[in-house]
Amino acid sequence: MTAQTPATVPTDWLTIPDLVDVLGEPQGRVRRLLDEHVLIGSRRDGPLKVPAVFIVDGHPLASLRGTAIVLADVGFSDDEAIDWLLTADDVIGAAPITALLAGRKSEVRRVAQTLA
Repeated sequence: MTAQTPATVPTDWLTIPDLVDVLGEPQGRVRRLLDEHVLIGSRRDGPLKVPAVFIVDGHPLASLRGTAIVLADVGFSDDEAIDWLLTADDVIGAAPITALLAGRKSEVRRVAQTLA
């Protein structure tokens, strides 16, 4: 029997200039959103990029900030937090970002707090 890799949520990745266009905010404001954990991004493949799934109707997903802070508090880097948010979780029954998009932020944060 072979182990299966957990499923991840497919997403496009947005650079800072992309975020300026999508959010309709100046670059300085976009960088502040990143500094304040309203959005989280990764530099894995060069320039900083944010998963497009973190943007809903032209705005950052409201429940992302608190969840990102919980993940940082338990010791996750931004890269680790993004990986966790996009990967299916057995306890939640879906990828945490999918649960956040469905309004299940309390459940997601409760599970995140147990990851320390």
